[in-house]
Order: sequence, then structure tokens, then C-alpha cells
Amino acid sequence: MYILILLVALPTLDALAQCAMCRATIENNVSNGEIGIGASLNFGILYLFVMPYLLIGFIGYMWYRNSKSNEKKLQIKRNFTR
Repeated sequence: MYILILLVALPTLDALAQCAMCRATIENNVSNGEIGIGASLNFGILYLFVMPYLLIGFIGYMWYRNSKSNEKKLQIKRNFTR
């Protein structure tokens, strides 16, 4: 159990260290009048935010469609055996 907690917590520490570097880069570029990198970073954040929800939605849709197909096949089989 403790190993699992360490495996989850350690990568988080490295990720938090990168926030200061990104912020410094964005502030430097914005102060020089370059806003393109900030807009790209915002787009990347939104992309990373939306993708898991789209993936879960797609898997849910496929599961629903597959269950409906199996239900129809089972109904046909029941009608055929009567």
C-alpha cells in the first residue's frame, strides 16, 4: 500500500516543479509583447482537460451500443427458440 502511495505521489512533485518554469517563460514573453506562447499554453491546458472526458464518453457510447446489439441478438434468439 505504501509503495502505491509513493508511486502516485513522486511524479506529482516533479510536475509541480515545472509550473514555476512555465510561468517565468510566459511572463517574460508577455512582457516582451509576445502573447502567442501564452495562448498556445492555454489551448494545451484545455486540450489536456477535455481529452479524458471525450475518451470516457466514447467508451461509454461504445459500451451502450454493444449492450443494445447484444440485447437485440438475445431477443431474436428467444423468439427463435419459442
